[in-house]
Amino acid sequence: MQFSIPADHPSLPGHFPGRPIVPGVVLLDRVLEAIESRHGPLGALRLPQVKFVQPLLPGETACIDLDGVAPRWRFRVTRGETLLASGEVVAA
Repeated sequence: MQFSIPADHPSLPGHFPGRPIVPGVVLLDRVLEAIESRHGPLGALRLPQVKFVQPLLPGETACIDLDGVAPRWRFRVTRGETLLASGEVVAA
């Protein structure tokens, strides 16, 4: 799944003034959307492991790669060949 966060996203003005970057929670929201688009609503979740490696800037295109089956998925968020974030989502 590819996505881009527009420059007018409501989370950007405070994150960070003068040099906005997409907050990690927005990336995680997109990861959950990708999982739910394939598997339906998830309910309660755990994120036992999440690592943010590089920032995503507004307007840049990122891609989410998922691996696994319910109730556990591993994810990678990349921009081209660059790893932005990775981790694990576990449904309760």
